[in-house]
Amino acid sequence: MVIPIRDDNPATRKPVLTIAIIAACIYIYGFVQPHRADHEVEFLAQHAAIPCEVVHAKPISNELSQECDGQLHIPGEPATSPAEPFPQKNVFLAIVVSMFLHGSWIHVLGNMLFLWIFGNNIEERLGPVGYAVFFLASGVVAAATHIATQTNSTVPVVGASGAIAGIMGAYLVLYPKARVLTIIPLFIFLQFVYLPAFVVLIGWFVLQFLTNPNAGVAVAAHIGGFIFGAAVGLFLRGTAKPEPYVPPGPPPPDWGFGGRRY
Repeated sequence: MVIPIRDDNPATRKPVLTIAIIAACIYIYGFVQPHRADHEVEFLAQHAAIPCEVVHAKPISNELSQECDGQLHIPGEPATSPAEPFPQKNVFLAIVVSMFLHGSWIHVLGNMLFLWIFGNNIEERLGPVGYAVFFLASGVVAAATHIATQTNSTVPVVGASGAIAGIMGAYLVLYPKARVLTIIPLFIFLQFVYLPAFVVLIGWFVLQFLTNPNAGVAVAAHIGGFIFGAAVGLFLRGTAKPEPYVPPGPPPPDWGFGGRRY
């Protein structure tokens, strides 16, 4: 397992949107999401994407719970009775909202580290508007992939990792040879090593297939988002990157020949 720290692929413009997404996710987890288990269940039931709700296009209820896998619950918490239904909940908008919700400080900070390392170059390539569309589209595709494999689940899906996986897939295609400084844990020692981006990212992608499906990680979302991002990266690689504007310099001297060149 390797942990990326930074890449040697500097952007020429400040990644304003990447910074804004990081700030929003940290603020929401720290100051908006409740951290008490009972309040968290209710909050996620009201705001997060739940596969069973999306498949049936309606909010969770006691009746709907009978069609799905039963009680509403979250990984790592004891099963509780279903939360009070929220009839006004927009179950499709909840997919977008879920991208900015997280399950723990390790979850949010880990996701934001990957976004900070790989997001700035993709933002520069796409521009702020294109980057925003790509981020949201990657998150939606990732969520749809997870929902397709968990149609009856009442476990809320939270986290930006699906959208960030899309960014990582695009980065793999566009900047495969960029150097990434990584930490490789060796027993009690930490080894700092520069690796090509394709080694880090392909290694991360393969690791998803080796992850325990019962570990509470939306592996299918990571895979779906990554493949979508790589496909977008292939499309972008076929388009010419616009050259930066260079202001014209002073005209050369004509040396008395009236500007003619011989």
